[in-house]
Amino acid sequence: MHKQKKNGKLLKFVIFSIFILLLIYYFGFELPFRGRPFSNQRHGNPPQTPPWALECWLWEDDSNNSARVDSLLAGYAAYDIPVRTILLDSPWSLRYNDFIIDSARYPDPEKWFSELQVNGYRVVLWMTSMVNSKSDDTSIKNSEGWFNEAAAKGYIAGNGDQIKWWKGKGGFIDYTNPEATAWWHSLQQKVFDFGIDGWKLDGTATLFYTLAGPVPLFFKPTNKGIMTTRKYMDHYYRDEYLHGLEENPEFVTLSRSIDRWYHPEGFAPIDAAPVTWVGDQKHTWKSSVKDSHEADLAYKGDGKDGIELAMESIMKAAGLGYNIIGSDIAGFSGREIPPRLYIRWTQFSTFCGLFLNGGHGERALWKRSQQELDIIRKFSWLHTELIPYMYSYVVTAHNGGETLQKPVKGKFHYLFGDNLLIAPIYSDTLANRITLPAGKWRYFFDDNDIIEGPATFEADFPLDEYPVYIREGAIIPMDIKRDYTGIGNKDSEGYLTLLIFPERISEFTVHHPDKCGSTNIVTDDSDSMIKISLEGIHKPHILNIKLENAPRRIELDGQELADSSVIHYDKRRNKLVIKTEKYESGKYIIYKRPLPVTESFN
Repeated sequence: MHKQKKNGKLLKFVIFSIFILLLIYYFGFELPFRGRPFSNQRHGNPPQTPPWALECWLWEDDSNNSARVDSLLAGYAAYDIPVRTILLDSPWSLRYNDFIIDSARYPDPEKWFSELQVNGYRVVLWMTSMVNSKSDDTSIKNSEGWFNEAAAKGYIAGNGDQIKWWKGKGGFIDYTNPEATAWWHSLQQKVFDFGIDGWKLDGTATLFYTLAGPVPLFFKPTNKGIMTTRKYMDHYYRDEYLHGLEENPEFVTLSRSIDRWYHPEGFAPIDAAPVTWVGDQKHTWKSSVKDSHEADLAYKGDGKDGIELAMESIMKAAGLGYNIIGSDIAGFSGREIPPRLYIRWTQFSTFCGLFLNGGHGERALWKRSQQELDIIRKFSWLHTELIPYMYSYVVTAHNGGETLQKPVKGKFHYLFGDNLLIAPIYSDTLANRITLPAGKWRYFFDDNDIIEGPATFEADFPLDEYPVYIREGAIIPMDIKRDYTGIGNKDSEGYLTLLIFPERISEFTVHHPDKCGSTNIVTDDSDSMIKISLEGIHKPHILNIKLENAPRRIELDGQELADSSVIHYDKRRNKLVIKTEKYESGKYIIYKRPLPVTESFN
C-alpha cells in the first residue's frame, strides 16, 4: 500500500513536471513575445487590409436569416446610415463546418449573395477549424457518419479524437495533411463561388490540446508529427487567410487579436491578421462580473464584462503591433443595450480601424431612440469619411512603419495615427479626465482654442461629442460625403478633403484608397504666409485650413485665386476652404496679412 502511494505521488510529480516543461516551452519558444530575439519566427508586418474592410460592418446574432439581414440593410439605407460589410455569424451552414448554406435560413443563396454584391455590400462568413460530429444549433445536428469518414481518411488532427466545444462536438482539421486541406478547400469552394469576401475565424484553435486526465497538454499529433497549440493557431489563421487571397485578392479574415488575459502574445499572427476584434463583451460599462446581474451572465452567449475590457484589450493589441482592431459595438451579449452605452461605444469605435456594429440586441437604430439614431449615424459617417487617413496607416504599417493606434499616457488614451489623440469615455458620465502629451492641441468638435501640452484636466462631453484632440500641424485626409459632421456636405463628394492645421513645417503622405498611388502634402507655415504643396497623384481636393484671419491673397501654381465659387472664408470657425478641381503642380501660397474687413473674403 505504501509503495502504491509512493508511486502515485511520483506519477503526479512526473505529470506536473511535464506540464511545467511544456508551459515553459510553449511560452518561451512556441509563443514568442514581440521584442524578444526570436519573435520574427511568428510575427511579421500587418497585411495591407483592403479599404472596404475599414468601412462600417453590420451583423446580428438573434435571428440569423436572410429576412433579418434584408430588413436591417433596407433600414440602414433608408435612414442614411453607412454599411459596407454584412457579417453572417453562426449558424448559417447545415452543420459545422460543411460550408453548405442552410437554405431554410437563406433561401436561394446564389441569388441572394449576388444581389448583395450588386448593391455594393461585402459578405463575411463565420467559420472555425472544427469538423463536427454533433452540432447544437444547425439543421443537421448529428453528423457522426460525415465526421467518421473524414477521420478515417486522416483529415482530423489528433488521430481523429474529438472535443466538446461551444457549438457541439468535433475534431480539428489537419492543416499539415495536403489531402485534408484539399478536401477542406473543396467544401469551402461552394461559398467562394458565391463571391464571399472574408471569414470570421472564431477561436477554436486555442482548444487544440491533449488532456492527460484533467491536465491540458498543449499539443496533438498531426500528419507531420507533434504540433503545439500555438503552432496550430498559426496554421489556422495563416492558411485560411492565404487560401482566401487565392480566391479573392481583396479577401480578409476577421480574427482575434487579444482576448482577456489568455494568449497575451495575440491569437492570430500579425502578418495574417488584416482585421481583428477582441472577443465577446457584454452590454455593460464596467469590466467586473460582480457589477452585472447574475441573470444576465448566462443570457445569449458567453460574453463577459463590458466596454472597459474592450478598450483594455484593444490597447494591448495595439501595443503588440496589430493594426486594424475593433470590438462589437455596444457589446456582444446581454438582455438590453443601454442607449448611452451604444452611443459611447460607437464613438470609441469611430476611432478604431474596425467599426463592427453587431451582436445580440436591437441593431435597428430607427426602432431605438431618435438621439441614438442621430448620433450613431453622425459618427458612422465620420468613421467612413476618415478612410483615407486610416488607409494611409494600413500602407505604412504594412511597409514596416507606423501603425494606426498607439497607446499613450492616460486611461485608455491612444494616438489614432500621428495627428489625433483619443481619450475614450469608459463610464456612464459626461465627464472624462484628459491627459494630453507635449505640443499644441485643439478639440476636434470646437477647434478655435489651443491647449498647450503636456496637460491633464477634466471636461464634460455632451453625448453628440467625444474626447478627440487634433495635434497642431496636423494634415488629415478625408472623403466627405455628408454634412452630419459639419466638415463638408454632399458637394464634397468626389474631392479629397484635407484638414490642415498649420504649424511650422509638417508633412503627410496620403495613400489613396482607390490604390492609384499616393500624394505627399507638405505645409510650411510662417508669420506672413502658408505654403502648401501637393506632389504625386493629382486628385480633386478641398483644402480646409485653420486660419485665424481671412487671407490677403491666395496663389495656386503662381496664379492668383480670387473666384468666390472655389474660395470661402468662414469667420465664425476661422476656416479657409479652397476647392480645386484641376491643377498643374499643386503649389499654394496663402498670404496671411489681412485686408480691411470690407475687402476680406466672404
